[in-house]
Amino acid sequence: MSEISINHDEVDIVIGALQLDLTSFMEEWKPVFSLFHLIIVQDPDLKGKLEIPAGFNYDLYTKSDIDGVVGLSSNAISFSGYSCRYFGYLMSHKKYIIAIDDDCIPAKDSAGNFVDAVAQHITNLSTPATPFFFNTLYDPFCKGTDFVRGYPFSLRSGVDCGLSCGLWLNLADLDAPTQALKPELRNTRYVDAVLTVPSRTMMPVSGINIAFNRELVGPALLPAFRLAKEGNLRWETVEDIWTGMCVKVVCDHLRLGVKSGLPYVWRKERGNAIESLKKEWEGVKLMEDIVPFFQSLRLSTSAATAEDCVSEIAAVVKEKLAPTNPVFARAAENMLEWVKLWKRVRTQ
Repeated sequence: MSEISINHDEVDIVIGALQLDLTSFMEEWKPVFSLFHLIIVQDPDLKGKLEIPAGFNYDLYTKSDIDGVVGLSSNAISFSGYSCRYFGYLMSHKKYIIAIDDDCIPAKDSAGNFVDAVAQHITNLSTPATPFFFNTLYDPFCKGTDFVRGYPFSLRSGVDCGLSCGLWLNLADLDAPTQALKPELRNTRYVDAVLTVPSRTMMPVSGINIAFNRELVGPALLPAFRLAKEGNLRWETVEDIWTGMCVKVVCDHLRLGVKSGLPYVWRKERGNAIESLKKEWEGVKLMEDIVPFFQSLRLSTSAATAEDCVSEIAAVVKEKLAPTNPVFARAAENMLEWVKLWKRVRTQ
């Protein structure tokens, strides 16, 4: 496969700022981030002025900007904590959006080389995905691989890729119970592979290191699901897991692909798993209902866009899940509100 040429004007990098001093984070990423336009969204609950070093092209959004766009009367959708990055998605007009948490720095591959996460995400998104038949050599559009014997030629052209899910070295995105049980566990395995997640297969999407084609699936990346004790650590939220289920259903319905694997980032230590477990436990229990729901969900043929799909998913959530727990009713309401907001911002 020939090397992908990146049009820098097609890419926004969205950073949700959950800490005031972004200096070390930005400097670590400077060789990559300085080439692109950045959208930095300060957590509206974070008081004070962000420290951002020179040498970057960025737009900064704060609580006043969020209130100005969303409106003070709309209190259904919350952009606090990790959800602040969704406001960045809303403000972007670029084809590709890449989001990396502010506690991550560039990883190094097995040979010790700097991993350009942006370039790999764009490669994943701009090459076809193969969700309808699994290739045992993983992504056949990666350098050094191809389709294996027996792979139908009628499926080899693939489909557009809507979502690219990267991984993490050091502190993997484990849940709080697992990390609390294995406090010393760190991910040191760098697996040089990308694969397309098969159609109709659900997966836990982590918002730590992702990219997506905004034109294809943008409205499906949404701040809908919040726990009663939502916190500001990944262990304390499942908002990205819910979003991942939604976007996977949307991709399957619209015949788009989702890729997982490269690129890796190096995730720093932050938080206490045992303390976070007290907040996340509700989400751990709810996953037992959420996963079967999304596994069985099928959308109608009239749902032709990502907005249509999200609205239809919200209606089914309201009908099937909302009676079991108020958190689902709020999620359905937020999804519908998000679609309205997305359309309004796009037309302004």
